[in-house]
Amino acid sequence: MADKARGPRREPVAHPPSDDPAADIGVEARIAAGVLLNAALERRNGLDEAMSFTEVAALPAPDRAFARAVAMAALRRLGEIDQILDRRLQKSPPEAVRTLLRVSLAQTLVLGTPAFAAVSTAVKLAERGVKTRPYKALVNAVLRGVEREGPGLTTARSNLPDWIAARWAQAYGEAMLEAIALAVREEPPTDLSLKPGVDAGALAAALDGRVLPGGTVRTGARGDVAGWPGYETGDWWVQDAAAAVPVRLLAPKAGEAVLDLCAAPGGKTLQIAASGAAVTALDRSETRLKRVRQNLERTGLSAEVVVANGEEWQDDRTFDAVLLDAPCTATGTLRRNPEVLRATRPADVAKLADVQHRLLDAAALRVKPGGRLVYCVCSLEREEGETQIIAFLRRNPAFRTVAADPAAVGAAAEAVTPEGWLRILPSQWPEHGGLDGFFAARLERR
Repeated sequence: MADKARGPRREPVAHPPSDDPAADIGVEARIAAGVLLNAALERRNGLDEAMSFTEVAALPAPDRAFARAVAMAALRRLGEIDQILDRRLQKSPPEAVRTLLRVSLAQTLVLGTPAFAAVSTAVKLAERGVKTRPYKALVNAVLRGVEREGPGLTTARSNLPDWIAARWAQAYGEAMLEAIALAVREEPPTDLSLKPGVDAGALAAALDGRVLPGGTVRTGARGDVAGWPGYETGDWWVQDAAAAVPVRLLAPKAGEAVLDLCAAPGGKTLQIAASGAAVTALDRSETRLKRVRQNLERTGLSAEVVVANGEEWQDDRTFDAVLLDAPCTATGTLRRNPEVLRATRPADVAKLADVQHRLLDAAALRVKPGGRLVYCVCSLEREEGETQIIAFLRRNPAFRTVAADPAAVGAAAEAVTPEGWLRILPSQWPEHGGLDGFFAARLERR
């Protein structure tokens, strides 16, 4: 099957309003879902950017939330949805029609929306668009056919672009590939990192959650986290359990000087600050650092925040410990950000690997003798993880690997590589509900 999720998308939004407002209840939210879906398929961060588009931002909050949920459901199951459609379409319809069908099937097959409601709305949307109106009968026939006969068999692997599936099969094996593909399907829970002294058990009980190895609190609760207990008092911040591992691996201590290179959005900065270390949070993006400052203020933690390029920072200080959470393809975040699978291209891996190479060398210069360097990426690509460290150690014989203790850092035992690094996969911790994919290695200057 051709990968129809790639390439530019025309947004199906230029529709005149209906003359009968009562007939359009729920329609605008479905239009918004199509806008979000197409924006996510067009470019990295497209979905988040599209949340500010008029078609989305003008909706009431519940409708915005619904539109985003539909778009995310479609992204997680895009390959399967297209498998279902391709069996029922003799030839590919215009992209606006495919968007209507994708949005409708995401509602009925993933979110459990009653078929009669989703189909009726899809037909109304087809009627409203000049380009989709000639396909009104087709939309109705395809969706009614799925409702009547069922979707048929689909494969989780189809939700992965072919080139990514081939890479991961080679890197991790077919069985692990299938497990990762299954992880893409599921909406992940929310993970919270806590300030020292906060009662994890009490917070987990209040949120109907549980405490994971390492101390992260995981909850299936949904909605605006600003209303959750402990938010206003700054007791915690949202951070995937895997994303909390690298700072535990770094093990900052009170009184140490620690550099968080490429610090935004700031979860790791907060972890370091909570340890009592004097942390310098550096990032090239002033806009992204605003969020770091806001969370520092909310939690009552402190850090020196610096806007600078990590490779060119004009400061001669060295540090007891340096954390480099390098820019990467972010393919390990596929559970929370399934759009990265469609936005990432093969050329991106090599391009970002070059950036990581330079940043690693810059980070090494900041480590005091006897000091520690942790390198991490939320990527499943070996060129961005294992290969980077192998090449770095060849270039920098003054550094050596310090083997990770998975129990001490809150990682699965199977995450430890033969070299002592951590390769965390989304399929690990199935008993806890999985986690993001990460690579992390702790190095020490001799």
